[in-house]
Amino acid sequence: MMIKSRKPRTQRKFRYTAPLHIRKKFVHVHLSKELRTKIKKRSIQAKSGDKVRIMRGKFKGKEGKISKIDLSESKIFVEGITQKKANGKEVPIPIDPSNLMIIELTERK
Repeated sequence: MMIKSRKPRTQRKFRYTAPLHIRKKFVHVHLSKELRTKIKKRSIQAKSGDKVRIMRGKFKGKEGKISKIDLSESKIFVEGITQKKANGKEVPIPIDPSNLMIIELTERK
């Protein structure tokens, strides 16, 4: 079931209340030009282990593997992209899928 309404309020409500099997469609990530010609798709669903490049924000240009995907928040965590807390502990930074590009895929079924 996808969005059938034109009303922005209803579309926001759909995204907020969507079940997890539909929310996984919200974490699609653009493919690099080489992968785009190989797979013949512009974007693909992110999967743990995929190698990605950050395209926007503070960490622009950095690369790393996807360590975790948070479907409830539609955020992706990348290995090596962390922030220090006041007590010195390193915490991973959630990144929006629209700010990433897949440059290497893991095995898919």
